[in-house]
Amino acid sequence: MRVIAGSARGLRLTAPAGLQTRPTADRVKEALFSIIASRRALVGACVLDICAGSGSLGIEALSRGAASCSFVEQSRPVLEILEKNLTRTGLASKAECLALDALKGLNLLSRNGKQFDICFFDPPYSSNLYTPVLEALSSFSLLAKDALLIAECSSRSLLAEQFGKLVKIDSRIYGDTALEFFVREST
Repeated sequence: MRVIAGSARGLRLTAPAGLQTRPTADRVKEALFSIIASRRALVGACVLDICAGSGSLGIEALSRGAASCSFVEQSRPVLEILEKNLTRTGLASKAECLALDALKGLNLLSRNGKQFDICFFDPPYSSNLYTPVLEALSSFSLLAKDALLIAECSSRSLLAEQFGKLVKIDSRIYGDTALEFFVREST
């Protein structure tokens, strides 16, 4: 697993041992960032990485010019690896790491008035987090007006077309992985 482009291009990232996390494959990550680039500017964006694991997605965004990234990861040992990856890439000064579960992290960020332009959500495929987290993101004011939310899930269990005000606009399948793209519904 490596950073594909930008200021940290080519640097290898450490992933936690075992099955606790499932890092996004480089080819999927490359496709993801091509899709993002076709839809909105990444340079200067505020990014949120929920269930961040090694931080691969948020670090890639920072490397490509995002202004900041808030990482939410509940496992302290995994968060330590993420923080080492941020230090190795020289991107730690643009990052905020929260050792909280997804919903508590969203609550804290919402209370602090944070808003994000791009949001990555990549929980364990078998978790029960998809619906509560996507509904929370729909109801909180965490997503900026033109924000893009990308949820990674199993290609065998695609997500619903809508969660509250979040509407699916695209879905891409790469083997066992699906990338689901959501935006806030226009009012």
